[in-house]
Amino acid sequence: MYHDRPRATLRARLARWAAALLALALLALGGAVLARRVGRDLDDQGAAALRQAVLDAAVQCYAVEGKYPESLDRLERDYGVQINHDRYIVTYDVFASNQLPDVQVLQK
Repeated sequence: MYHDRPRATLRARLARWAAALLALALLALGGAVLARRVGRDLDDQGAAALRQAVLDAAVQCYAVEGKYPESLDRLERDYGVQINHDRYIVTYDVFASNQLPDVQVLQK
């Protein structure tokens, strides 16, 4: 037996469309927030990896030469450390040639 289903009113159809658009907007906003957070985490990991690379190269220099390098330029030139100077600011403070330098990496 066939029964006619009553058609939804214009107000009900508009309410469904508004709910769908609101859900889509919330989903897009959530995706944007998540993408920003992931990007920030990747930037933090990049800075930490660069700091560790500089420290590893300094320790390698100490193992080979018996003293820590006096400058960051020396690590870049002789030990293959590559720094994106457009993206990071690296401070390399040496107290003495037999003490591990203080290395800090900041994002521009």
